[in-house]
Amino acid sequence: MAHAEPSFLKIQGKANTLKSPAIREASGLACSATDLAFLWIINDSGGTNEVHLADTNGNSRGSVTITRAKNIDWEDLASFTLDGKPYLLIADTGDNASRRTNYTFYIVREPTLPAAGKSISGEIPLAWETTFTLPEGTSADIEAVAIDGKSENILFLTKRLEPAILYAIPLAAQKESPVAEKIAEVIIDAPVLPLVPYRSQPTAMDIAKDNSTAAVITYYGIFLFHRNDEESWAEVFSKRPRSLPAHGLPQAESVAFSKDGKSLYGISEGVNSSIIIWQKTD
Repeated sequence: MAHAEPSFLKIQGKANTLKSPAIREASGLACSATDLAFLWIINDSGGTNEVHLADTNGNSRGSVTITRAKNIDWEDLASFTLDGKPYLLIADTGDNASRRTNYTFYIVREPTLPAAGKSISGEIPLAWETTFTLPEGTSADIEAVAIDGKSENILFLTKRLEPAILYAIPLAAQKESPVAEKIAEVIIDAPVLPLVPYRSQPTAMDIAKDNSTAAVITYYGIFLFHRNDEESWAEVFSKRPRSLPAHGLPQAESVAFSKDGKSLYGISEGVNSSIIIWQKTD
């Protein structure tokens, strides 16, 4: 079945800010799988092993510590539902110098969200973790990760390679240290802007819950990959994406679809980042 290709419009003047002083290098963002009003956020390398909660106005709603997880270089965050239960996936996959020999996905149950006026705290255990390698012992900086809910695969894009490489591993890997499968080479071609270095390098990714659209953010803007039911993601990512207008964020590192697919959120590294919102127009 063919899905209508979605259009998104940036909400002018709607730029709430993240108010938590603990969020200094927001490298990953996920919308709650259970409530439209909440956003989950992680910090970049060297940060604590915490997942932070904010409402969509940017107000801090606390944080939780992930037990037995280590923040070597956390780079993306995804929310998903499996067997009717909501989860978060944390991607410890950053590798600026391309020297790592393996990478890790941490998966936790989404914590119970707080009541109005309340915040969360405490610790939550890992549901499972998957440590994986890239084919033939290669290394790459990976900052863009998303969940394909239909096939129950984790998809992820390299940042610094041209073209970018799209890989996949099973969400619930059955064997120890699986090797990722290369499924596509991806061309992202942002306009040349002297003040926007690395404008075409993927820094985050998300897939809408209905599996119709993937969004990839770079330092320039958001690129949408539209999918029809009969297409594989390998086929979709092998085509040129459609670009939304420049987002204007100073160092965009995060993008996420709302659970109903009607909104896209983007944030930047740095204290008090703006929360930029794109609203679906059709």
